[in-house]
Amino acid sequence: MSADGPLVTLRARYVFPIAAPPIAGGMVTLRGTQIVAVGAKLADGPVRDLGDVAILPALVNAHTHLEFSGLSAPLGVAGMSLVDWIRQVVAVRRSTSDAGASGVAAGLRESLACGTLLLGEIATSDWRQAQNQNDAGVLTGMSVRMFHESIAPVSERVAPAVAAAEAFLTAGGTGHVSAALSPHAPYTVHPALLDALVALGRRHAVPLAMHLAESREEIELLATGGGPFARLFQDFDAWDPRPAARFGRVLEYLQRLAQAPRALVIHGNYLDDEETRFLAEHAATMSVVYCPRTHHFFRHEGYPLADMLRAGVSMALGTDSRGSNPDLDMLTEMRFAAAQNPDVNPATILELGTLGGARALGWADRAGTLEAGKSADLAVVQITSEKAGDPHELIFALSTRVAQTWARGRVLYDAAK
Repeated sequence: MSADGPLVTLRARYVFPIAAPPIAGGMVTLRGTQIVAVGAKLADGPVRDLGDVAILPALVNAHTHLEFSGLSAPLGVAGMSLVDWIRQVVAVRRSTSDAGASGVAAGLRESLACGTLLLGEIATSDWRQAQNQNDAGVLTGMSVRMFHESIAPVSERVAPAVAAAEAFLTAGGTGHVSAALSPHAPYTVHPALLDALVALGRRHAVPLAMHLAESREEIELLATGGGPFARLFQDFDAWDPRPAARFGRVLEYLQRLAQAPRALVIHGNYLDDEETRFLAEHAATMSVVYCPRTHHFFRHEGYPLADMLRAGVSMALGTDSRGSNPDLDMLTEMRFAAAQNPDVNPATILELGTLGGARALGWADRAGTLEAGKSADLAVVQITSEKAGDPHELIFALSTRVAQTWARGRVLYDAAK
């Protein structure tokens, strides 16, 4: 990051540093690509008053699948089973010739317009070079942790999957897209593949992300070896009935993931008490990513967000994909999370969509809060002129919209243009 160049001071009705309480009439001073000061009164110099807005750190979408961003509506119908939804996902992937490249471009542009500059992206194809050419301007302002998705439900597929993952890590990318690994889920990942990917992650010092405890059907599969997931993979001719083909509990997957440099547990809808305690004990390197609107789309049981936070679990938020969510808008995601979890402080919800996500992705040292020395990545949101007892109410009001997205000290998106 560069702290060279003229000072730029922005004033807003509220500044939300995240690491400190909101500042009424707050100011943020930038120099080059870096934040140099945050507060109510700063050094003398020109000040740009942005009016009735709030300045937030750029938002963080800790889990998404950009390949589906071209969809105009979620797949299937709300309340359908995850297994039936997966059948639709497979059908879409088989019918899409460009492996979702156009969806990735649309998802990056949408994220930028929603104030999101950091993403945890699960990718089934390596779009790094093509996307860098097609959407260089957008990617230049973003940081994407690109998790290569690995699938091998049976032992004979493990070696090719490991080779593909290692090739992905060594292929090289861009300065804005960082390679990482994603063993997909317990029902698609043989234990031998998981162990190999954890070892790869340690060797290359990259994080892993895995969908875990997402549905009751998944828990049934691990406990009994049967149920809807067993029938699904029998239909796909990718079924190994032997107990050695999967662990018996989510906890065993967590124990393997804990050996990685950093791990993201995606969803965590049905973690038991022991698994929650384990995650709390490993909060320095493991985070759970809650996807509120996707959780609601599948009509899962109520999410235990307050309980997990009280236990000390490191939490973040994600949109998942347009396959199960109408958009990639993190502001709307946080608003929905606040409405669904009234027992959680709104300030905490905002933290999950900023610092929590940055921490999960391994970028808390440079993003997630407004502090001197961090990257000048900002989300400027238009708020009403009404008074509020808690300024967070203004952030989560239905009328609130992202007006500008600042990336590394310059406006990369402006809703007025």
